[in-house]
Amino acid sequence: MVHADLERVLAWRNHPDVRRNMYTQHEITLDEHQRWFERTLPDPKKHLLIFEENHQPLGFVNFNEVGNGGLADWGFYAAPDAPKGSGRQLGRAALNHAFSQLKLHKVCGQALAYNHRSIQFHQSLGFQQEGNLRDQHFDGECYHHVICFGLLCHEWQPNP
Repeated sequence: MVHADLERVLAWRNHPDVRRNMYTQHEITLDEHQRWFERTLPDPKKHLLIFEENHQPLGFVNFNEVGNGGLADWGFYAAPDAPKGSGRQLGRAALNHAFSQLKLHKVCGQALAYNHRSIQFHQSLGFQQEGNLRDQHFDGECYHHVICFGLLCHEWQPNP
């Protein structure tokens, strides 16, 4: 991700279909988005990526390495107008990158328990459910469980 991607990624992130499945659900301002980008960019343990197909930007992925040993949390979203199947392509490309280029040992993900599509998505990519954090997220009105996932490098199937 580069500066030229900021407005596009912000538009994707603020789309109601994306925003409702995030921990932060308010509409993010351009100024807030730019501050996040400037804070994140110089950190070598944070990897901000744009997923493209035929030079067409179709989604965003980030890996945040935590501690030592090749462990990282990931977050992602496809562009709201991306063609059907783009999310799966994004996930496969991102995980190939994580394990082959970044040399990660484990990728961890989380999904709000009501986000059945994200839960199924993680499972379809080979992630194992590792936990259920009860009432872990308060959205301002009610509490939600958070489902935790993990995928180890040796479990990843790059070409099933």
